Amino acid sequence: MTFPLRPLLLITLVTVTSALAGCATQDSVSRTSGEVFDPYENTNRSIHNFNRGVDRFAFRPAAKGYVAVVPPDMVTSFNNFAENLSMPGQAVNALLQGNLKESGIAMSRFVINTIFGIGGLGDPASDFNVPRVDTNFGETLHVWGVGEGAYVELPFFGPSTARDGAGILVDFFTNPISYARHNPADNIGIYAEVVRRLGDRGTYSDTIDSILYESADSYAQARLIYLQNRRFELGGDQSEYEGVYGDPYSDPYEDIYAE
Repeated sequence: MTFPLRPLLLITLVTVTSALAGCATQDSVSRTSGEVFDPYENTNRSIHNFNRGVDRFAFRPAAKGYVAVVPPDMVTSFNNFAENLSMPGQAVNALLQGNLKESGIAMSRFVINTIFGIGGLGDPASDFNVPRVDTNFGETLHVWGVGEGAYVELPFFGPSTARDGAGILVDFFTNPISYARHNPADNIGIYAEVVRRLGDRGTYSDTIDSILYESADSYAQARLIYLQNRRFELGGDQSEYEGVYGDPYSDPYEDIYAE
C-alpha cells in the first residue's frame, strides 16, 4: 500500500470502529460482567471452523517445526524484536489514553532496546527495571468510552470483539514505525508479528491444542477464555470471571490464538 492511501484508510478504519462498536443494541460490558453478547454466533462458528482448519493444516505444524528447529533463546529474541517494533505504536495509544507516563515508558523501552539490545533482539530495558508496556487501540477505545460490542471471531486472528477487532485494524496503520523512511523491509512489523505468533503457538502448543481439539465445544471455550482475559486486562474484577479453570489468569498464555 502506498503512503498517500494511508491517511484515507485510517479515516475509514476509525469510522468503521465507531460503526462496529455501536452496531449492537446491547453491550456485554454494560451488562453483568460474566455474560456474553454473541448475536453473530452462527457466522462466528463458521469462521472458527475455518480458523481451526488453518491452524490444523498450516499454522500448527509450521509453529511446531519453528520451535523444534529454532533454539529457545532465538525464539525469545524474535519475540523481543516484534515487541520492540510495537513500542512506538503503544506509545501513541498510551498518549491517546492520556497516560503520559506509560507513553514515555514505551518510548524509553524502544530507545534502550533498539540501541543496546541489537535492534530489539535483546531486552536490556528490563535489566534497567523499565517496566513492560502492553496496550493497543482497543484499550484506547475502551478508555474513550466505546463499548465492547458484540463478540466476533476474526479470520486468522481468532477471538475478538467489535471494539477490539476494529482496534486491530487501526493498530496496523498507526504505528509510527510504518512511516519510517528507512525501514529495512516493507511491513516489517507485520512479518515480525507473524514470527512472534509462530513462536507463541509452538511454545504453548499443548494448552492451545487442549482448547481447540480436546474441548467438547472449542468455540464456546475459546470465547469464554478470551472474554475473561480481555475484560480482566481492561480493569474488571477478577473474581467475576473465574470460570471452568478456576483462576484463568495464572496462565501466562492469555490469548489462545497468539495473542
